[in-house]
Amino acid sequence: MDIARKFRPDTILLWEKVADDPEARRIVKLFPSAQIKIINHQRYFSHTATPGRAIVEGKQTLMIGQTSSFVGDFTGQLGDNVRCCPYYKLVPVSNGCPYYCSYCYLAYVYRKHHPFIKININYDTMLRQIAKLADGQMHKISFNMGEMLDSIALDHVTNLTSILVPFFSRFRNAFLMLLTKSSSIDNLLSLKPNSQTVVSWSLNSDTAIKTFEPGTASLDERLDAAKRCQKHGYRIRFRIDPGILHLNWRNAYAEMIQKMFASTEPENITLGMLRLVPGHLRLAQQAYQKRAENLCNQTLTSLASDGKLRYPEDKRIEFYSHIIDAIHSFNKTVSISLCRETPRVWIALKNHRLSQTCNCLG
Repeated sequence: MDIARKFRPDTILLWEKVADDPEARRIVKLFPSAQIKIINHQRYFSHTATPGRAIVEGKQTLMIGQTSSFVGDFTGQLGDNVRCCPYYKLVPVSNGCPYYCSYCYLAYVYRKHHPFIKININYDTMLRQIAKLADGQMHKISFNMGEMLDSIALDHVTNLTSILVPFFSRFRNAFLMLLTKSSSIDNLLSLKPNSQTVVSWSLNSDTAIKTFEPGTASLDERLDAAKRCQKHGYRIRFRIDPGILHLNWRNAYAEMIQKMFASTEPENITLGMLRLVPGHLRLAQQAYQKRAENLCNQTLTSLASDGKLRYPEDKRIEFYSHIIDAIHSFNKTVSISLCRETPRVWIALKNHRLSQTCNCLG
């Protein structure tokens, strides 16, 4: 079940400089039972015993504030043996989301130093920064709103898609890339779609979702949301990432792919596998205790140039080959690409007709 739909923060940290802002007042009004704390700065640290505990508590704490920078330039440079493409990161909501995915790298990044979900409500600044980069562009540029947050998990709180989807319709070569594990599509269905907006769902097997992604929408809920958005006229993609080698994974992922093609026609499917920064497993154990056991049992040994641990190369190739063959059994022409993989893996799969166009590019 998608718990984001019932998101109710215990505490709202309200930055004093936006306390009288109409948007801040609107959001506060949504949560009458929350404790409101007026804060005089936006740096807020957890006083709990461990970073793991702070992660869990932070999912029930909402900060309303501002930022001077909504857009970050990701160059795609991840060292000499990990391939990725450049794009812009769009971050109106920062520090995580309401979900409890045990592998989420954002938890490791923020830890106890940013134990809250933050909504930056100075949207005019965001739109100016996007326009400055996008106006008059002769080549395609992508604004990925799924790198540092779940794009629509809290859309019923922020209404950001109601602002951004129409805004991107003005551009020719700039694209809004939404990535989610949510089923919160009411705002999207109320809008007129455009070719500048791509909605992508992160998919996983039923087993992986139940084991590693607590609180997220189920596989059936995600696929139903994708089906409804595609019927409404949106461009639809899927990202099967992180692939996880759990018990009976071959059958589980094959069943997932069968369900996917039974309800949707994606324009691209991007594949990736579990990758963690060293030290993440200890943090996951602190935060999720027994729920992290299955994550800790994964054998990750291959440290790549982006500093993350991965499954051994042969296991990754085996997984990708199985998934690609399963996809081709339903659709032989759909674009398939890899996410943050090494050139050696790309070369090993060269006969599988991979595309250079991935989920994050318009």
